[in-house]
Amino acid sequence: MVRWLSRFFHYLDRYYVSRKLLLPLRELGMSCFHDLVFSELKATLAAIVIDMVDHERDGQLIDRALVKDVLDIYVEIGRGSMGVYEHDFEEAFCKGTADYYSKKAQTWMLEDSCAEIHVQGFHAEECLQKEKERVAHYLHSTTEPKLLRDTLLELISKRAEQILNKENSGCRVLLLDRKTEDLSRMYRLFSKMDGGLSQVSQIFKEHVNEEGMSLIKHVTDAANSRKDFVRKAIELHDKHLTYITNCFQNQTAFHKALKEAFELFCNKDVAGCSSAESLAAFCDNILRKGGSEKLSDEAVEETLDKVVNILTYISDKDIFVEFHRKKLGKRLLFDRSANNEHELSLLSKLKQYFGGQFTSKMEGMLTDMATARERQTKFEAYMDPWPESCPRVDLSVTVLTTGYWPSYKTFNINLPTEMIKCVEVYKKYYNENQKHRKLNWIYSMGSCNIIAKFEARPIELIVTTYQAALLLLFNETDRLSYSDIVTQLNLPDDDAVRLLHSLSCAKYKILDKEPSNRTISPSDMFQFNDKFTDKMRRIKVPLPPTDEKKKVIEDVNKDRRFSIDASIVRIMKSRKVMSHQQLVTECVEQLSRMFKVL
Repeated sequence: MVRWLSRFFHYLDRYYVSRKLLLPLRELGMSCFHDLVFSELKATLAAIVIDMVDHERDGQLIDRALVKDVLDIYVEIGRGSMGVYEHDFEEAFCKGTADYYSKKAQTWMLEDSCAEIHVQGFHAEECLQKEKERVAHYLHSTTEPKLLRDTLLELISKRAEQILNKENSGCRVLLLDRKTEDLSRMYRLFSKMDGGLSQVSQIFKEHVNEEGMSLIKHVTDAANSRKDFVRKAIELHDKHLTYITNCFQNQTAFHKALKEAFELFCNKDVAGCSSAESLAAFCDNILRKGGSEKLSDEAVEETLDKVVNILTYISDKDIFVEFHRKKLGKRLLFDRSANNEHELSLLSKLKQYFGGQFTSKMEGMLTDMATARERQTKFEAYMDPWPESCPRVDLSVTVLTTGYWPSYKTFNINLPTEMIKCVEVYKKYYNENQKHRKLNWIYSMGSCNIIAKFEARPIELIVTTYQAALLLLFNETDRLSYSDIVTQLNLPDDDAVRLLHSLSCAKYKILDKEPSNRTISPSDMFQFNDKFTDKMRRIKVPLPPTDEKKKVIEDVNKDRRFSIDASIVRIMKSRKVMSHQQLVTECVEQLSRMFKVL
């Protein structure tokens, strides 16, 4: 009516009203409408509109155009201000919305007690979408954030803890049952709440940690322990990383939760071994010939990537480095490495994650092997004119750089004449080509292929240098006592016992022992067993395994002391003066990338 009056009396409104300094006809009409009509009916009108909206929420049809016209009156009466709309309608509407959804939420919780996350989440998403549609059809746009906030508050926020921790349908159950669709819906809803994602990510972290601790318990109780632990830890990481990518939209809080959970259980001992040692053993199983992990080249690369990811969660990375370096040394020296490219690839990945200092020694080891192959070719060319220098012996020598390789136990054993000739020939060759360098021979890492002539037939034996030296003693005599062997070879008792046990008490009895039992004592007598036979023409005679763990830990602790000293020197050279507490803090920070400083 006011609009039509303004049009009919436009000329009067334009000249007469302005000349007499009266209120414009539109403003006067709106003021009269407000005082005479709106003020009397506004409460009833708001209640009717709210009731109509509730009917629509219950599935009934309403006249949306009529509701929009009514709400436009609230906006027009405000004369450019939203105060009337907000005070006289929006406040009551939001309160009515909260009451409506509070009752609905209680009803749904009672009706759907066995599937709260699924049903409650589905209802909540559907309700939020319909409220957005109502804003688009007849509510003012400024109402949308308040309306969605109150809807989410009643449906989810006030019941968040109950929904997330429900025994048969909570967040942990969804994770266990791999309900990815419901997890995605839960993420979308809780991401709209203040602090909602922190609750979900905390439950996610606790769940991952529980699965990790369960894995440790299972592996500890099982027989195949360490190999299974790393494999299953990788599978566990992949599974939960998939949740983060597909359900939680790569949200930072969940990546942090995954990292903290893995750091908790990955730094616990597994079946008496540290995770770092288990990880090194797993890598060795992948990279050496004859390992139980039979993988394609692509699968090996993928697995190595995942191994490096797991390593980032382990605090004592220097223990992994030392164990891996030990195993790498054996693979290289005994030609057990399945693929040199994979060895280089792993070092490249480690270097990328942890820096060049992490891999410098191992890179040096691979360089030494490449150089050794070239040097061996040159040595063979050098020997061609003088084949009589080492009669009946093919000699292969690997020269290592002391600083790169692990320390190996060695002693000055009395070598047989055949071996001494070979050593002297190589010394002569090396000294002619390398000035100012000294060779230290590590016989404990050597191996020999010798032909043993038994009554049945000759058999090729693959033995260590020490075992070969011991067996060659029986070329001169048929029978030797324990003390004779120790004296002639200049062996320590511990090593003599290991050697004699491997040759007389293990699977292949190359030597006969008197008395015939499985223990070695100083009174024992030994003789060559010419009756020995085997179906294979070539056999490997292994030494009893030794526990290297104690030695590795000692080496790591020694290196840690040097690292701490070096860190202190670096810090003080740059800072000159600082308090003791500051020095300790910065030193711990620098060293934390390699090991945990207590």
